[in-house]
Amino acid sequence: MQWSDADPARLARALERSLVAAGLCSTAEIDRQQATTDAAGPLQGGRVVARAWCDDAFKARLLADGTQAVAELGISLAGAPPLGVVEQTDQTHHLIVCTLCSCYPRALLGYPPVWYKSPAYRARAVRDPRRLLRESWATDIPPATRLRVLDSTADYRWMTLPQRPRDTDGWPEPRLATLIRSSDLIGATSPSVQAAAPPQEAE
Repeated sequence: MQWSDADPARLARALERSLVAAGLCSTAEIDRQQATTDAAGPLQGGRVVARAWCDDAFKARLLADGTQAVAELGISLAGAPPLGVVEQTDQTHHLIVCTLCSCYPRALLGYPPVWYKSPAYRARAVRDPRRLLRESWATDIPPATRLRVLDSTADYRWMTLPQRPRDTDGWPEPRLATLIRSSDLIGATSPSVQAAAPPQEAE
């Protein structure tokens, strides 16, 4: 049987047995890592954002050291590159891109959206980000607002802290977390109570 024809699940089990047999890790450690990976996704990012919206002290810690702050919520980024978190404001809007490939805080947010990995998005995010946001996501950044593009790399990963939507006073954290989409955590869109349909793939 060729490796290319093998069942991925069988290969994964064989690799796990080999790692355990070699004493490189235990089955429990592999299970914990798998649980961490399964938990990662936009909803987990939404938990982080909702806590920052409701807790100014946590927000300050998050902006100062994202890795340490998310650990307070039981989210471990051990072994992953440091996490930087930047705040969206009326003065500055941030857009995250990986110009070389698809570097993304996967341990926190899960797998990146398909469009995030596309050459078209990566090129246009650097060359003409305002037009990209307007045409692909109907995200219109006012001329007076600075648009800052941040390059996520193998050494440092980025996430945005979106602005809290209006008309959400008194909302509990779990409800606030449901407003967050993966595109909000990259800066392609902004959360709202009447969120638009999922963003189209960038062209």
